[in-house]
Amino acid sequence: MSLEIYLDLFSQPCRSVYIFAKKNDIQFDYKKISLFEGYQYSEEYGKINLLRKAPAIKDGDFYLAESPLVENHCSRIVAIMLYLTEKFHTPDHWYPADLQKRARVNEYLSWQHSTIRPHGSKMMWFKLLIPKAFGTEIPKEKMDNAVEDLNSSLNLFEEKFLQDRPFIVGDQISLADLVAIVEIMQPVGAGMDVFENRPKLKAWKDRVRAEIGAELFDEAHQAIFYAQEAVKTMDPEKIEHFKPKILRYFLS
Repeated sequence: MSLEIYLDLFSQPCRSVYIFAKKNDIQFDYKKISLFEGYQYSEEYGKINLLRKAPAIKDGDFYLAESPLVENHCSRIVAIMLYLTEKFHTPDHWYPADLQKRARVNEYLSWQHSTIRPHGSKMMWFKLLIPKAFGTEIPKEKMDNAVEDLNSSLNLFEEKFLQDRPFIVGDQISLADLVAIVEIMQPVGAGMDVFENRPKLKAWKDRVRAEIGAELFDEAHQAIFYAQEAVKTMDPEKIEHFKPKILRYFLS
């Protein structure tokens, strides 16, 4: 099998690629990695992805890298999925040929990397990883601002991108929905029910889960569902080298 995909399913972009490949019966060699254990800094991984981010693919002698784990700027979250759509001729609804439908997918993907993505990810760091793994409490003002930012993004998601449609583009699921759901699920791992009191958002999530397939959806999100337990078993020595960068990025 020539296609290798390097994934840590704690990462949102990794989950989207995993779900997309599995849902479309794309055969690949699943290379499970651990970003928190620093596998991305290994010599072996450096040969696959000099950017040292995940996910990444090796297709024969072709290599393609994806988005940052922490940095939210210039997040190229769909590079791999776009490659897979064209190489494997996946169903049109994922990335429609219709100009206006494709524009709607691109519109969401262009918006989300500076809104839903960082705001959802920050909840995981603020509510779980920083206090539990690094032993550093988040100042109340920063936490309140982060929650407000996430809620504002979710409001825009419902009002602008979802409206009264079943999915972002219309009646069928697209890459926009897949990218959205993995990001919106991230705070769930930190114990924040983003779907509570948001019936429209919950109904959309249920439709996306059904379209993906409940078994595949839940399989891909196991790391999120059990994140609060997993953080208790993290080796402090393996994650210590992340601490200064993480605290500087989020708390400075």
